[in-house]
Amino acid sequence: MKNGIYLVATPIGNIADITLRALDVLKNVDIIACEDTRVTKKLMTLLNLSIKDKKFVMLHDHNEADCAKIVVDLAKEGKSVAYVSDAGSPLISDPGFKLARKAKENGVYLTTIPGACAAICALQISGLPSNAFMFCGFIPNKEKARRDFLLKNKNVEATLIFYERADRVLKTLSVMAEVWPEREVAVAREITKVYEECQNGKAKDLIDYYTSNDIKGEVVIMVSGDTTDDEKIDYTRELKAELSVGNLKMAVKKMVEKYHLNRNDVYQKALELKNNG
Repeated sequence: MKNGIYLVATPIGNIADITLRALDVLKNVDIIACEDTRVTKKLMTLLNLSIKDKKFVMLHDHNEADCAKIVVDLAKEGKSVAYVSDAGSPLISDPGFKLARKAKENGVYLTTIPGACAAICALQISGLPSNAFMFCGFIPNKEKARRDFLLKNKNVEATLIFYERADRVLKTLSVMAEVWPEREVAVAREITKVYEECQNGKAKDLIDYYTSNDIKGEVVIMVSGDTTDDEKIDYTRELKAELSVGNLKMAVKKMVEKYHLNRNDVYQKALELKNNG
């Protein structure tokens, strides 16, 4: 196997989501660097991969700077090293950036073994626009930092993706209800697991839902992009075409659903277009 560093994605819930390529790499590399040796050894046992005579190196948030140099040096000595986080894709709100950076700086072979990523999986099942999105990582814990963080992203036009802890979801939704009262929000949890769900609605509606329903597991919160300004999406020609072949109500409905616009704004524009022939 070629010496270097392999960034290997692991399942985020359903163990069957491991890829054939990931299995091959984990089986054949000389060394496995991981966030937690206990978690990774358990995963490999479940995947029927032998951990006997396999060398493990722990690389996590608190030791990454020092350990990255050790791993890169091992690769320079001719070793093949796989790096895995506890679940999902390394570097995506998980350790691995400093390792990847150090490898690039030292001319060490670096490649990715793609697989599950909670942010992408959540976006896929959210029903929110996916043509443009921005991954924002974990939401800060402190109240002021949380509010400032969300306000900073208030006018982003792309769909926003956040990671959040289950016990903080209601606090975050309360701030979102103030920052984005009319935006569509989606809360996905337990992705790929038995109790997977994704609830959509305005933040205030989701607060009502999760006040009555316990929320557990890993959580991804998504917010539709800022499309309140009609100038940001020029749908006039398309709306005209819809009005020419159907009724006003249906034309408005199609534009609202397609571009996640304010219904009253679209209705007023449709009336203007209709009245002007």
